[in-house]
Amino acid sequence: MKELSVVIPVMNERENIGPMISRLEKALEGLEYEVIFVDDGSTDGTPQEIRKLADENTRLLLLSKNYGQSTAMAAGIDDAQGDYIALLDGDLQNDPEDITMMLDLLKKEDWDVVAGNRKNRKDNALIRKLPSRLANMLIRKMTGVYIEDYGCTLKVFKREYAQGLGLYGELHRFIPVLASMQGASITQVNVQHHPRVHGQSKYGLNRTFKVTSDLLLMLFFQKYMQKPMHLFGLLGTISFVAGMLINSYLLVLKLMGENIWGKPMMILGVILLLAGIQFYTIGLLAEVNMRTYYESQNKKPYRIRHAFTGKNKKIITAATKNNRQLSVNQVGIYED
Repeated sequence: MKELSVVIPVMNERENIGPMISRLEKALEGLEYEVIFVDDGSTDGTPQEIRKLADENTRLLLLSKNYGQSTAMAAGIDDAQGDYIALLDGDLQNDPEDITMMLDLLKKEDWDVVAGNRKNRKDNALIRKLPSRLANMLIRKMTGVYIEDYGCTLKVFKREYAQGLGLYGELHRFIPVLASMQGASITQVNVQHHPRVHGQSKYGLNRTFKVTSDLLLMLFFQKYMQKPMHLFGLLGTISFVAGMLINSYLLVLKLMGENIWGKPMMILGVILLLAGIQFYTIGLLAEVNMRTYYESQNKKPYRIRHAFTGKNKKIITAATKNNRQLSVNQVGIYED
């Protein structure tokens, strides 16, 4: 097994492939490593360039179409064999030389995730840096995961945390939040950032709107993933009680002889009652789905970092087997 797997999603980065492979070879010299390029529907000959320049440490996963960066990352992570996994963009704006520094920090201080922070970012201030800064502030405030630079792809993980992220859609922007939901210890470190020399950026201002919608999903995952009824039950109760109060008031007016038929308030009361019932129903269905999610895949709603027995015995519980966390009675014991 390799010590390190470097996962690089690429799309139309043909001119960057040669310099990338050369710099990785230099930066990772002395390590047992593998580089996994995941081609996400390139049309400029990127896969052919990778195959031409690949050595024994390089693999190429060729996706059948353009799925997006999150899915490409997930494919590379699933294929990775290393004890540690690094994520890196294919545009050479992040420096491969920072990977070893981040890996050393992760191992020396026993972090689960080390995230890069582009301290001196070399991008357009109006189109890239300002929207990114605003998005980072919003995500930190809403999620409570205080990472300076959510948009920096360069990260190094322990294998089990990388393979437990559950990336899909465009959730790569929220990798620190997804890792935090697993109980991962996360730190950040300043990394180098370079201007793009070859190719074109795949990002624009439209991603700001995607971040906003994905943030709502992250907040749901963080707070209500394992207890959806707490959200929908609360909304259902508020709606149902408000509807009952309005309808009770209208009933009193009716008994006093007033004509309430067709009043906007009556329509509002009925809508709130029905909405309350709907919220309760959605909450119950979500609870059933969560039970199915955990029980059908033998997943646990918790992660044990370590367990101890006796005086100097420590049970390894961070190991995984077939991408599933081992329970305490499935793992070995060793002298601490």
